[in-house]
Amino acid sequence: MEDVISARTLRNWLYDGEELALLDVREAGQIILGHILFSVPLPFSRFEAELQRLAPNLMVRMVLCDDGDGVAQRAAGRAVAMGYSQVFCLAGGVSAWAEAGHTLYQGVNVPSKAFGELVEYIAETPRVDAARVAEMKERSPDLLIVDGRPLEEFSKMSIPGASCCPNGELAVRIFALAPDPHTTIVVNCAGRTRSIIGAQTLIDIGVPNPIYALENGTQGWVLAGLDLDRGCVGELPEMPSGLERQRAKASALAVRHDVRIVAAETLGDWLGDDTRTVFLLDVRTEDERLADPADRKATMRAHGVVHAPGGQLVQATDQWIGVRHAQVVVLDTEDVRAPVVASWLRRLGHNAVTVAGGLDGLQHVVAGPRPNEVELPDLARIAPDALAARIREQDLVLLDLRGSSAYSAGHIPGAAWSIRPRLGSIAPSSTVALIADEETVAGLVANDLTKIGIKKIVLLVGGMKAWQDAGLPVEQTPGTPPDAERIDFQSFTHGRHDGNVEASLQYLAWEVALVDQLDPQERAVFRI
Repeated sequence: MEDVISARTLRNWLYDGEELALLDVREAGQIILGHILFSVPLPFSRFEAELQRLAPNLMVRMVLCDDGDGVAQRAAGRAVAMGYSQVFCLAGGVSAWAEAGHTLYQGVNVPSKAFGELVEYIAETPRVDAARVAEMKERSPDLLIVDGRPLEEFSKMSIPGASCCPNGELAVRIFALAPDPHTTIVVNCAGRTRSIIGAQTLIDIGVPNPIYALENGTQGWVLAGLDLDRGCVGELPEMPSGLERQRAKASALAVRHDVRIVAAETLGDWLGDDTRTVFLLDVRTEDERLADPADRKATMRAHGVVHAPGGQLVQATDQWIGVRHAQVVVLDTEDVRAPVVASWLRRLGHNAVTVAGGLDGLQHVVAGPRPNEVELPDLARIAPDALAARIREQDLVLLDLRGSSAYSAGHIPGAAWSIRPRLGSIAPSSTVALIADEETVAGLVANDLTKIGIKKIVLLVGGMKAWQDAGLPVEQTPGTPPDAERIDFQSFTHGRHDGNVEASLQYLAWEVALVDQLDPQERAVFRI
């Protein structure tokens, strides 16, 4: 069943040391404008599809929050139907939290970003500004600029001459990039957090080189009047064959931050305990995961191992760890990346450990029970030409479930932009055609439509791309839907990576100011 709790009760639960899944079920555009610090974003438009990944234990204490508009109650009903037994809603939504005197935080991944600012302040991470780096590039051949973001981000924009090595890979690959201890290393990202964490990672594992974080990342580079490269195809440095030095450094770091190495038997006990939440996170690269042998892939599936690249996991813990005080097990295959990432998670306030033998050690662990996957309807499909003919012959309700930006840029004439929390009133006798980028999103909406008595629902095969490829008409509606209705759109500092100077300055000022917003209890969560 679901119940209602006050902001005061929630505050107590956040810091009582017991497991808590605090899930914000509003859409991304709403969450980014103000949310509870340790809440985890899980928009109602994707709720059932992501719930089991973020809260894999059906017995976990769960609190859902919204804008006080009833969406949390709707989500609670879905959670209860899926078998969750302790589901609560925050009375009055996030407004009640603010009215109780607690801070609502703007932005995304706020715990990780506030943590990064604390790390720089407390550890005194060396930093250098863009103008100085540009000067160093001109004068010194012994300079290595390392971009700590994933390859996909690196390809969009990068500092000329930079090498891509995501933060989670630095501890294992840095010596391939900088074999000479006299080479100066500057770590950058798009803003601040990954620059700081990447540089401090190298310092913490004892890399002897001069090391700096690039102040304000690629945004700082642009603000200094310097040009970025666009479309660079980066590649990771090769994984070294001998890792004894890296293992020793990673092990020493893990010891300093109390990262335990648990035995397979202990992990088996945890997985068999239905009162405990355990996250199994593979922090390797996507290419390594795809290249795994069949037996390892099968073992990982059986245990519910989730891929969470190490640098991104530290940068955005709330995308993977949905339960406070859960047990987080960090996994790799070489005993370098897992202990380093786990040491950061420990400092972020998570109960992070590694397991003896890493991913290969899982073969000695009996898999625990896994929640059932959400059931989605087997929707009738309709091809673009057939849908066009149906539109001409009869009245159809066309619901475009894509992002509001994509809808404005081009949609089927007569289609209405819609999103699951705001489907509106539709007559049960209607035939509804869904246009979506993801079948999962369409399936969840179809479930809701079925519950209100709509029986005739079809899904456009191939989505809007197939419609356009068929040469069928497309309508553009700039300004529709209006900004007030675009609850999916993250307007906060939008355009900061597209040359919008004001947005960049606003974003960087926001990031730096996060530390001052933390109250003593919030700040005490971090163990720097």
